[in-house]
Amino acid sequence: MSDDRMMATSRILPFPPEAVYRAFETPELLAAWWGPDGFTNAFKVFEFKVGGRWIFDMRAPNGQTFANNNVFVDLQPGKAVVIRHAGLPYFTLTVRLAPVAVEGAATVATLLTWEQLLDDSATAQAVRHIVLPANEQNLDRLTRVLQAAAGPDAA
Repeated sequence: MSDDRMMATSRILPFPPEAVYRAFETPELLAAWWGPDGFTNAFKVFEFKVGGRWIFDMRAPNGQTFANNNVFVDLQPGKAVVIRHAGLPYFTLTVRLAPVAVEGAATVATLLTWEQLLDDSATAQAVRHIVLPANEQNLDRLTRVLQAAAGPDAA
């Protein structure tokens, strides 16, 4: 059964799950990649623990600011991050990380699954055209930040 409130994507990232998880738990890294292309973030509160708050402003390239209020619902090092967006639009983001072997690669990669479940169908349909490409851009930015953190010899 399909849920029209769900927006999901997945991607294999050429980094171990622990490195991907670090990009969520380290505020400097998270601020560098969170959001669509061209967006920047200013964290006000970052409590990376179950029940912890993550409050920040996301600024669009045109200068528009979007206030974000989130709660970390579940954190499993190297395995999962679940975030509740406690403001409009209301949703729960579940990111799962699973190790995968990549043929010819010396290290383990990560299958990242990104599932964003909005609270209501009408909102999901209204924002789907924005959220789906924005989520892909988010993962592109995450990949670039992880590449930079790994250094020039990590390819």
